Amino acid sequence: MARNKRRHRIDDSPKERVTLRIESLVFGGAGLGRLEDGRVAFVMFAAPGELVEAEIEHPHPDYVEAVCVKVLEPSPDRVEPRCPLFGTCGGCQLQHMSYPAQLAAKEAVVKEQLRRIGHLDDSVVRPIVGAAKPWAYRNHLRFSTGKNWGDVGFIHRRGRGLLKVVDCPIADPWVNALLPKLQGKAKGLHQVQVRYNAATGSSLIYPKMKDLDVESGQQWYMEELGGRRFQVSASAFFQVNTAQAEEMLRLVGESLPAKGELLVDAFAGVGTFAALFADRFERVIAIEESHSAAKDAAVNLEGLVNVEMRAGKVEAILPELEVRPDAILLDPPRPGCFPAVLTAISEFRPKSVVYVSCNPATLARDLRVLVDAGYRLDHVTPLDMFPQTGHIECVAKLSLPDEG
Repeated sequence: MARNKRRHRIDDSPKERVTLRIESLVFGGAGLGRLEDGRVAFVMFAAPGELVEAEIEHPHPDYVEAVCVKVLEPSPDRVEPRCPLFGTCGGCQLQHMSYPAQLAAKEAVVKEQLRRIGHLDDSVVRPIVGAAKPWAYRNHLRFSTGKNWGDVGFIHRRGRGLLKVVDCPIADPWVNALLPKLQGKAKGLHQVQVRYNAATGSSLIYPKMKDLDVESGQQWYMEELGGRRFQVSASAFFQVNTAQAEEMLRLVGESLPAKGELLVDAFAGVGTFAALFADRFERVIAIEESHSAAKDAAVNLEGLVNVEMRAGKVEAILPELEVRPDAILLDPPRPGCFPAVLTAISEFRPKSVVYVSCNPATLARDLRVLVDAGYRLDHVTPLDMFPQTGHIECVAKLSLPDEG
């Protein structure tokens, strides 16, 4: 569910160093500490409870962005990172913490965001659903390329230089086996996208690459989720962690009504939820803005006579629906829902709203709006879709109390 990232250009000038205690982890994976002048410090690669020496990379009037350069008092949860690029590559933020500590920190982040941003009772937060495999899980990677030699890898976390990748510990083994074949073959390309699904054996390497001894340039590949197969185009979104996507499917299924007349699947993507829960409702309306994802959804929803696909912006289509839904399923991108979407829900007043989120901050903001509109927040379940990183997914369930 995911995703532009701000990059800083590297600065080689001498930087101020400070010593501080890390209080907690914040969304994104940085440790939070406080300077003597009262400013908050966000320190990358530090763990809660640690006393660290940090280098200030980006000072701001009321906070600073820093990086841990020396651990003076380590946390008992600190571990040796598996990846030699950890700390320079921007892909992982938490490899220095044990996996149980990562889960505890992420669950605490969700509670803090609900309290601070949503002014909501954090007792609704259920225990986080961790991954059985916190390594070798990611089946979709997007590699940057080297202009001179055609190598593939990741950009330095501070925005300068390609880090050639020999092996990525969070990548699916199929991807790591492919990496040596890609090196030196990407000259002239801006990026190389690699996708793979173990259940279907289907893969995608995009764009087409010259002199590569495996097929490339595929326009789509096949994913499998919930026992059903889905066509996914090169530019369409699909979850990158299949095992945890199955857990997400379980959580959504537990939160949706067992039966109903109309389900609206907003931000429907390639039609995953609409297809998998079509048998619970007499009618399903799936809404998706992305042209490529909507085309995939049309294929994936073939044969489901009770499912209707509507291509366009959710904030434009949802308010104009001609009938009141029983349930609405939201799965927006990181910025969350437009106000028009939340207003439409408040006016339609469906009995159930299930909100899948990749950003606890915008989730908390939007939940506050729905609670103010009369909804009860039943529970929020954090889900670790991206182990070793600061990203957090959540599934929230809201219901409308009887108004009689």
